[in-house]
Amino acid sequence: ADLFDGIVMAEQRFHGEGFQEGLAEGSHAGMAEGRRHGALHGARLGSEIGSCLGFALTWRCLLQKCTDEKSSKRIKALDSLIGMIQKFPYEDPTYDKLQEDLEKIRGKFKQVCSMLNIQCDFRIGAERSSLTF
Repeated sequence: ADLFDGIVMAEQRFHGEGFQEGLAEGSHAGMAEGRRHGALHGARLGSEIGSCLGFALTWRCLLQKCTDEKSSKRIKALDSLIGMIQKFPYEDPTYDKLQEDLEKIRGKFKQVCSMLNIQCDFRIGAERSSLTF
């Protein structure tokens, strides 16, 4: 009876062992893929935010000696954009308002570009990122 039990139960045993091996391998592969995906998107986000900050700081320096009212409004908008970027929580991937804050930064960036009469477009391609004017 024990011999037949071993044969009859073999399929169930192998099925269970195969399931456990597949689960472990899939979990490992999923973690590796998740890390690659996170690193890629984190780099893209960092590139976008860094370009916006560099843009804003450069224009802030260019306009600092201007005293007219139009330049004053532009500087105020640039200061606001710089402040938003500096407060952005880079180190916290679990921040629940990350997308919301990112959209606010993008909106402020577009507003600043409009105030400066600059047509700009930030693109991230497979080869490189670029900020065009």
